[in-house]
Amino acid sequence: MEYNFDEVLNRAGTGCIKYDARKAYFGNENIIPMWVADMDFRSPAFISEAIRNRTEHEVYGYFLKSESYYQSIIDWMNSRHSWKIQKDWILYAPGVVPAVNMSVLAYTEPGDKIIIQPPVYFPFFTAIKNHGRQILENPLKENDGRYIMDYEQLKSIIDDKTKMLILCSPHNPVGRVWKKEELLKLCEICLKHNIIILSDEIHADLTFDGFKHFATAGLSEAIAARTVCFIAPSKTFNLAGLASSNLIIPDKTLRDKYSSYMNNLHVESGNIFGVLATEVAYRHGMDWLNELISYLQINLEFLTDFILKNIPQVRVIHPEATYLVWLDFRQMNLSQKELKEFLIEKAGLGFNDGTTFGTGGEGYMRINIACRKSLLIEALEKLRMAFETR
Repeated sequence: MEYNFDEVLNRAGTGCIKYDARKAYFGNENIIPMWVADMDFRSPAFISEAIRNRTEHEVYGYFLKSESYYQSIIDWMNSRHSWKIQKDWILYAPGVVPAVNMSVLAYTEPGDKIIIQPPVYFPFFTAIKNHGRQILENPLKENDGRYIMDYEQLKSIIDDKTKMLILCSPHNPVGRVWKKEELLKLCEICLKHNIIILSDEIHADLTFDGFKHFATAGLSEAIAARTVCFIAPSKTFNLAGLASSNLIIPDKTLRDKYSSYMNNLHVESGNIFGVLATEVAYRHGMDWLNELISYLQINLEFLTDFILKNIPQVRVIHPEATYLVWLDFRQMNLSQKELKEFLIEKAGLGFNDGTTFGTGGEGYMRINIACRKSLLIEALEKLRMAFETR
């Protein structure tokens, strides 16, 4: 490999949430943190170099997004995901979570109902509840270690107050890369009821070999007319701290409505370094990303084999994308509180609590494997020893 993902980087003391919030979140600053969805890998050198070069100008005033910035996004979406988009469709946001919140406000009214598919990324819940909208749950069904959508239940909960569905594609935390036919079936239901689809595709670039991500809005013109797509380089290239993401909105009516809301809030300009990093990542990042995915697959295979051989009481829900793995601890017959205490106090590990992802999260934990393999081995050995001495 050209890039070194085995490098030991000390992130503690840098203001990094994953490491420096251990005491506040887990009550123990010595646990191995495998929770927050960022990577322990150094961001690509070509991005860091571009940022350093820009700092030498020493004036960081108001700026324009260049044509090359928009073209880098267009080219990336075409080459990586076979979706041909246009410049006018691309809008800026200071992160996918803020963009989802602003979309909820722009497209719905208080009291409207919004569908989510738990267990799912927990900011979706607050994006609905905090703005006076109602949550409608369409829980995923597990079928022999693989999650699927429940279309019949979805149809049964829709009424005239149902205005939106928030889709996680690929899905966090269960790791599904939705097949084309699955998305088409979902979208058919939404189109029939005039439901707007917010499609969070932030993990799309992290799809493993043998699986293909389909951009929801790229499935048909009719679907594009009711879909808002969210993308960002933050998960892919470890740039979350630069707070930069994009919406792709093919439909002019939806686009103008969102733009008007953004303009009123005056948050549409972005920051110099986030915009620069986005362009450089999409222009030069393909080889780095391919090597990253190969490394993540090695970590995933090791995790799966290790748990199967050494901790058969735990079940791995094998992800098709993302560096986040959904682990089933239900065979331990512990309450969620007892499970958390066991992992923190006995194993010295910090995972994401499955219950924060809503319905279907009881007895589960989410582990982040985007770390050097030696740290993953250390963490799994601690878990094995905790089970052996339980």
